[in-house]
Amino acid sequence: MKSKELTELSTEELIQKEKVYKKDLFEMNYFRKMGAVERPARFRKIKRDIARILTIIKERELADERKGN
Repeated sequence: MKSKELTELSTEELIQKEKVYKKDLFEMNYFRKMGAVERPARFRKIKRDIARILTIIKERELADERKGN
């Protein structure tokens, strides 16, 4: 997912997406251990999407702290 698309989502939606991506990553790791991964490049994409989501959430938290001070 693109960063621009993620910034348009609310924080709650981002948290939900993060949970879904982490679940997918867990399941893919399980299948990788079993030796049956269809698209190995998807690991990289999911990890990057999770990092994007966490970055956006952190930026929002920092922006809220700045407004509060």
